[in-house]
Amino acid sequence: MDQIREIAREIIAREGGFVNDPDDPGGATKYGVTVHTMRRLGLDLNGDARIDAGDVRRLTRRDAERIFVDHYYARPDIARLPAILHANVFDMYVNAGANAVKILQRLLRQMGQDVTVDGVIGPQTADAAGAAARAAPGHLADAYAIARRNYYLRLADLRPASRRFARTQAGGKGGWIRRAESFMSARYHMTDAEFVERVAKWD
Repeated sequence: MDQIREIAREIIAREGGFVNDPDDPGGATKYGVTVHTMRRLGLDLNGDARIDAGDVRRLTRRDAERIFVDHYYARPDIARLPAILHANVFDMYVNAGANAVKILQRLLRQMGQDVTVDGVIGPQTADAAGAAARAAPGHLADAYAIARRNYYLRLADLRPASRRFARTQAGGKGGWIRRAESFMSARYHMTDAEFVERVAKWD
């Protein structure tokens, strides 16, 4: 569990402090914990009988770590997956909820595994991921990170307001892309030229 808590602290460091970006559907967010998550968990930190940006501002790093470990690692049962996927799927679950698992399930289907795409880590998904990891552990880890990067790019294709998270104002790789690539081997990183070509249609 110490390792998982360390992963949670790394996620908190990546997420940063309080933001309330109108282009982010998550709304008010601090350390990666959104106001929607706090409402779902009933976290009225200032005791005023409503949960809003004020409660998000009061969130501590310790609060965020506990939320991530309990609700984004333990509750979705990420521990059932091969260890090589723990950090990446955990990080993506914080960022995208059950879509983190759906990305894995679609990938496993592409690899020939019989698995339902439902966003739930049940015995079927755990067994399929285990089989894929035993067959090609390095490939599975890289393939998931690549699938994650593709998810972000497709999301930005469809939702112009999200493009600022995938591409910087200067035209380089944005936070989403750098985050996905941090979990894959360097040989699979997009070059700057490849990235510019991939997102050229956004202009």
